Amino acid sequence: MNESVTPDPAPPVRAEPAPADSGAAGVPPRALRRIVFASVIGTVAEYYDFFIYGTASALAFNKIFFPDVSPALGTLASFSTYAVGFFSRPLGGLVWGLVGDRLGRKRALVFTLLLTGLGTFAVGCLPTYHQIGIWAAVILVFVRLVQGFGVGGEQGGAILLTAEAAPRARRGFWASFVQLGSPAAYLVPTALFAVLDGHLSDSAFLSWGWRVPFWLSAFVVLVGLFVRSRIQESETFRAATADTAGRAPSPVRTLFARHRRELVGGLLAKFVEAAVFPFYTVFLVSYADSLHHDTDTVLDAVIIAVVCELVALPLLGRLTDKVGRRPVFLAAAVLNLVLVVPAFEAVRSGNTAVITAALIAGLALGHAGTYAPQAAYFPELFPSAARYSGVSLVWQFGSMIASGPFTVVAAALLIAGDGSYVWDAVYVGALIAVSVVALSLLPETAPGRLGGREYAHWPHRDERAPA
Repeated sequence: MNESVTPDPAPPVRAEPAPADSGAAGVPPRALRRIVFASVIGTVAEYYDFFIYGTASALAFNKIFFPDVSPALGTLASFSTYAVGFFSRPLGGLVWGLVGDRLGRKRALVFTLLLTGLGTFAVGCLPTYHQIGIWAAVILVFVRLVQGFGVGGEQGGAILLTAEAAPRARRGFWASFVQLGSPAAYLVPTALFAVLDGHLSDSAFLSWGWRVPFWLSAFVVLVGLFVRSRIQESETFRAATADTAGRAPSPVRTLFARHRRELVGGLLAKFVEAAVFPFYTVFLVSYADSLHHDTDTVLDAVIIAVVCELVALPLLGRLTDKVGRRPVFLAAAVLNLVLVVPAFEAVRSGNTAVITAALIAGLALGHAGTYAPQAAYFPELFPSAARYSGVSLVWQFGSMIASGPFTVVAAALLIAGDGSYVWDAVYVGALIAVSVVALSLLPETAPGRLGGREYAHWPHRDERAPA
């Protein structure tokens, strides 16, 4: 592992002269906006499921799928089914990455959106433990596995479609808009569950109310499929495959043979962002509940911080075009490391202003500062012929390791520590520290910091990939 991220003897920047052609300007503005919207809507669908499932796990699943165990163990079991979906994502990343690199970004993204949306809708239709016993939980796990397989190629493909269409000098800015899907998707289910939980009796909510947010995912999917069916295939993909159709090596083989440093380093760099979002938005709410504090105070602070993050993401994306992807990413990773203990202490204080300030710092600066750069940084690390696979593997393996088991491990550590946050702080801090080290060893890729050149092969309209 250490060998994989050690800089090669060759110069750290394998940049190519930027062609003096119109490709540097990207696609026409109207087409670019359509591509951005098509990418964002898929990201919304993916994270909509992520957040409604996490919220439902905390509010309902321990009671309707695991009613025969203690509340603490029921919550732990619910979060375990939540984590299961992450373990099929890397397989999805491998398969959909291959499809995206060989058959096209657009084709892969249509199928991944369909699988993601249908899986979310299916969860809302599942029978409960009281209806079919333990088989309810078994079916839930199966649906999560299928859904995770679809999600495996969704986020990587969405950012790739936008990054490849954006003008070179503003790639960080435009690609960062795709990242709006995550915080935007958080707000919708949070509001839905707040309304349903507040206006329905406990029996009505546990009977059918929890299902409504899952059913509503069908609307997001239909809109996303309509928009994606109307966009054009990536011109970078078409240029890269024009002369290599049927003769290009396997994308995965290419990555492991020539780009192990970028693959392993990018995967480890993903840890910080994948860990801190569930830490700030999900686990700190559970921590407040364990202290018998009013969880609404933390939830309200999270909502305010997420709104601030929506504003911060494109601003930080634009900053990466000016100062580089890595400096922004690395500074935000260090900030997250510094904020771990203060975030716990803020929740312990119960002070609304302190909690809100801590979460704004954590989400609008810490998380956004690691999330915005990824949208351009990860695509720029890999050559066009293996880019979908590279981004998907980095994204999904990083998420599987750092985010998939996060709520389960954090909840278990809180129980083992008899309510103390010390072991949880060590756990979060260790994940962040891994990313700090990885980012220190990875190269800069922003063309604006490389004299207008690309770090990896990035063909444009007038170019063709070498045979």
